[in-house]
Amino acid sequence: MLFHFVAQDAQGRIKEGNISQPNLQAALEFLVGQKLKPISVKPLILMKRKRKGLLSLLLKEEISLKDKVFLTKYLSLMLRVGTDLFSAIDILMEDFESGPARRFLLEIRNNLEQGKPFYIAFSHHPESFSSVTVNLIKAGETAGNLESTLEQISINLERDRELTSKVKSSLVYPVILVIASVAMVVFLVTFAIPKLGEMFLSTGQKIPTYTRLVLTTGMFLNHNLAFILPLIIALPLFFYFYFIKNRKGRKKLSSLLEKIPVVRDLVKKMALQRFASVLSSLIKAGMPIMQAIEVTASAVGNPQFEAALLRISRQYLAKGVTLGDAFKREKVFPAVVSNLIAIGEKAGHIDEILDTLSSFYVSEIDTSLKTLVSFIEPALLVVLGVIVGGIALSLIVPVYQLVTQF
Repeated sequence: MLFHFVAQDAQGRIKEGNISQPNLQAALEFLVGQKLKPISVKPLILMKRKRKGLLSLLLKEEISLKDKVFLTKYLSLMLRVGTDLFSAIDILMEDFESGPARRFLLEIRNNLEQGKPFYIAFSHHPESFSSVTVNLIKAGETAGNLESTLEQISINLERDRELTSKVKSSLVYPVILVIASVAMVVFLVTFAIPKLGEMFLSTGQKIPTYTRLVLTTGMFLNHNLAFILPLIIALPLFFYFYFIKNRKGRKKLSSLLEKIPVVRDLVKKMALQRFASVLSSLIKAGMPIMQAIEVTASAVGNPQFEAALLRISRQYLAKGVTLGDAFKREKVFPAVVSNLIAIGEKAGHIDEILDTLSSFYVSEIDTSLKTLVSFIEPALLVVLGVIVGGIALSLIVPVYQLVTQF
């Protein structure tokens, strides 16, 4: 008999899945033998209308950005109006019949029942919640301002979603253009050119060197298509996993992008916006400034800014240097940023200054994106024109020679 279970492991994480056992008692004994604490064990009836749900249970899902914004925003709202945390979680669970968000809420509730801190559940899911979010919740819980911290997290998540959406929407057309260009060139070189090449070579006519090179390349690719196509698919995957997911790869990509003026400007502004947003949120949550800078360094996503922030925390602030002077010593930060931080430190409003800087750089990023796209689109069109035009010219020349012989 098939049972669906929800259980808690030794670390307090919620596990959910299906097991096959003769009866309910055997299912419970099996879970206990796996060092799991059963929360819910129910017989599973396989029906057509439930197949989609069962398929989703087999897939490892992450909490979506939309659900994270919803959870943090409405938890903050309910705490603000006086609802206790247990009741707030129970109310939110009614909005999620199943899925990773409901399992996460269930994990929070079980942790709270055992007397564990609220942030523990978030720390168990690094795939969904960054170290910044975990530290924000930990600081807010310790300082007793959890509702305002959750509200700030929801604002940050929405801002990140808007920024990510802007970047993606700006790059949609260039990416489509690149894919279409590659597909067109692959089609011409591997299918159209080999047939024409065989025809030209069979005539015995003297073919220009450039045309022979194009025809030979096309015929080689056509004969080795079984190896070329997997390579074309593997290259983008390698780029994603090495340059995006790998720390060393990200550093190499960052150093490469810094050599391109337009891209360098955009990358720097995105790092500054991230720095200002994260540090402002951590200070508002009540985290000590040195610890806040350490956490911000790990989240800023740029090796230069990360190293500078670590020096500010470990070398300057640790020796008693003021925050404003510490930032002025690191030339990677623009003078306007360092000066505003120094002013904010004297006035006692560093978090507000940083929040204003974050909003300023959001608008600057939008402008830089438009500039970048306006540069990329014509550049891609020129490159595509040169490639397709060169291939066409290499075919037209021998055709013209062949026609003039008759």
